[in-house]
Amino acid sequence: MGKLTVKEVQSIIKNAEPGRYSDGGGLYLMIPKSGSPYWMLRYTQHKKRRALTLGKHHHLTLADVRATAEEFKKKIRNGEDPIAERKREEQAVIHTVEGLFNDWYQGLVLRLKHPNIPKRIFVKEIAPQIGRHPLEKVTPMDVRFIVKKIAESNRPTIANDTLMYLKQLFNHGIKLDLIRYNPAAAFNVNDAGGVEKSRIRMLTLDELAHAFQVFRDNRDSFTRDNYLACALLVVLGVRKSELTESKWAEFNLDKSLWNLPAERSKSGTAITIPLPPQAIEWLRELKIRACGSEYVFPSRRASKRPHMGSDTLNRAISKLFGQEPGKEKQPPNRMGDLEYFTVHDLRRTCRSLLASEGVPSHIAERCLNHKLKGVEGTYDRYDYLDERRAALTLVAKSVSPLMIAT
Repeated sequence: MGKLTVKEVQSIIKNAEPGRYSDGGGLYLMIPKSGSPYWMLRYTQHKKRRALTLGKHHHLTLADVRATAEEFKKKIRNGEDPIAERKREEQAVIHTVEGLFNDWYQGLVLRLKHPNIPKRIFVKEIAPQIGRHPLEKVTPMDVRFIVKKIAESNRPTIANDTLMYLKQLFNHGIKLDLIRYNPAAAFNVNDAGGVEKSRIRMLTLDELAHAFQVFRDNRDSFTRDNYLACALLVVLGVRKSELTESKWAEFNLDKSLWNLPAERSKSGTAITIPLPPQAIEWLRELKIRACGSEYVFPSRRASKRPHMGSDTLNRAISKLFGQEPGKEKQPPNRMGDLEYFTVHDLRRTCRSLLASEGVPSHIAERCLNHKLKGVEGTYDRYDYLDERRAALTLVAKSVSPLMIAT
């Protein structure tokens, strides 16, 4: 087949029939099913067929694309790999911390189950401080400023996570030969949030009664959505994000069931959660309050998130304890001498209440959507739905009198 003429190229483009049209010597005019026509050079190197895109047809004349193709063919004959060279050039355009993160994040998406966590920390904690900084300009002082600021806002876990991700991020830059040293390398957890201890905090019934009374007494700052979320967390024992990011499509209130999908479950497995009558009552109220939103807890402010924010509940509780991150003047302590607790402590409280009601350990663990361990986890595939319904109903009967007041 001979070379294409200018008129033939124009005709092919006008007809827009998807296909590959040869100009000879491995050069092709490509007409995709969607998108603009482009030129491609096909060649063989190390016994492998390769394809190199040369550019859109409207950017190059026929003479230009042939000349470009000949330049690449010469490189190929000399043993060079134009595709590898192009990738190196693309990497060379990474100049800023944000550009480095975008490159690093591509690998995280493939490797991590929840890559949104490091992304959230980068966007919220790191990018505002050094996102646009040239890589070679980032110093250990920048790192210290970031983690110290987070630690001083009473978020030690986030401070430690941020330091960990900064170390990994700049190590990625060293791998790509973009920087010579890691500005976060010399820091450890003592420079951030400190060594973390496993929390054992759980609330007694008296403490629950006190906390929910304070919630009710401070309706102006602790909203009804926050109140009902905390009540459901105590009764159902689910994780915060599993509840606050839930959609109404997951619920069948008539059958008293919540079908939590695998992609939103931290355990990675779907589970059907039985709903006690008290939970149904609270959810029906939330259905009215949602005003047609697909989310059980829709965002109440202008936000990129359509649902309640990840730190909304903890911030609201902290404020009642007289601790408001990022504020110089702290609010008064409304909780009195009650020991500080977090949202996750409510989940631990549910587990403790299940034990106090005499619920067998393996059923209580399934109520919290924990995987059974060892041989038992391997062979016991029964889901204990009826047993879990009975167990959660016991907890709901025990605590609901503390939460009924509106």
